[in-house]
Order: sequence, then C-alpha cells, then structure tokens
Amino acid sequence: MSMLSTEAFILFAIILVVIAFLYASVGHGGASGYLALMALFSFPIAFMKPTALLLNIFVSGISFWFFKKNKHFRWQLFYPFAITSIPAAFLGGYLSINPTLYKQVLGVFLAIAIMRILGLFGKEQNLQKPIKLPLALVIGFGIGLFSGMIGIGGGIILSPVIILLAWGNMKEAAAVSALFIFVNSISGILGFTYNQNTIPMESFVFIPIALIGGTLGALYGSRISTNVQLKYILSIVLLIASIKLMTL
Repeated sequence: MSMLSTEAFILFAIILVVIAFLYASVGHGGASGYLALMALFSFPIAFMKPTALLLNIFVSGISFWFFKKNKHFRWQLFYPFAITSIPAAFLGGYLSINPTLYKQVLGVFLAIAIMRILGLFGKEQNLQKPIKLPLALVIGFGIGLFSGMIGIGGGIILSPVIILLAWGNMKEAAAVSALFIFVNSISGILGFTYNQNTIPMESFVFIPIALIGGTLGALYGSRISTNVQLKYILSIVLLIASIKLMTL
C-alpha cells in the first residue's frame, strides 16, 4: 500500500485486528478505533472517513449476526433510534466539514469512546424501564447526524445511553448498537458518495483484516465477555490519538 511501508502496514494490520476484535465484542463496528489508528499513522483525512464507515459496515454486520443468533436483540429497542438516525446519517455523510473542526470533533468523540470502554458511564441497572419514543427519536437523530459527519456508526454513544436510561441490559445494548451502526454506516457512506466523493480503492484492502478481528470478537463477546486488559490497551491508543487530533 503506497501510504505505508511494508513494516508499517504489518503493524497497522495487527492493531486493526485487535481493534476490530475489541469493538465487535461489545457490539460496535470500531470506527472510532479505526479513525484513531489512521490518525496515529498520519493517513489523509480524505481517506479516513470513508474507510472507517466501510470497515464499520462489515464488522458491525458480523457482530450483529452473532448477538442476534444468541438472542440478545430486541426490535422494540432498535427501531425508535433507527427511524431518525438513518436519514440524519445520510445528511451527515453528505455534509462537508472543516478539517480542523473535524479533528477537534473527532478528538471529543474519541474521548467519549475512552470513557465508554473504561466503564465510566455507569454500571448496568437491574430494573429496566420502558423506552420513551419521543426521546429516542431525538437521540437517534442527533447521533445519526454527527456520526455521518465524522465517519462513525454512533454505537459508541448509543450503548451508554441505553444503559444510563435503563432501557436495556449490556447484551441488548450491544445487539441494538451493532445493527444501529450497520444501517447508519451504510446511510453515511451513501451520503458521502452522493456528494460526488469516492471511496479510495485502498480502503477495501483492510476489509478482510478487520473481519478477522471482528468475527473473533463478536463470537467472544456474544457468548462470553470482554477482555479487561485489552480494553485498557485500546484506551491508551485512543487517548494518544485524541490528544494528537485536538492539539494539531
């Protein structure tokens, strides 16, 4: 790959597998991690957004399949968010964003991802509450819009929201987030290409690499649990990228 030397490509691929594994294990596509990784390797911004969305589609798709297979998915918890998030993600993908602002917004979202991974959004509540449709519609629109703009699926934000509002348990939040990311990433990339943008051919090279980690992570997360030690490693990667983005 022209942007990376052979040694850098191998290192990038190894980290990519780890990121896909970790995110898929909690029902996420991994876009915030991919963006952080590409930022660390100084990828062009024009390459980052479509690549993250593309990898998101495949990894979140396989993650959803495993969580649904293990009966963690609830349609009633998914569709209120999806109704507004899908068109909002298309709009966000269509919109162009200033490169400096892009980096700053992405840095904030990566900080959110770090807090989510470290469990700083609170623990799962035993007593679940019924979902409130108007609030879910507003949340779905907001997450969809910003996710489409910066190139993520939004699950990293949706999961803690579901847990904090006690609308579902951890496994249900993971299953819903996986499908949420899948549909929003498709909508976002359609909006991106509709605005006469193109997906770099080099992006497709990373799909099978991400799928290796995503498949293993989804299998592991849907049946067992997540790996605490690797979560902290990922948090360090995200922290470094977040600081780099916000200080450039």
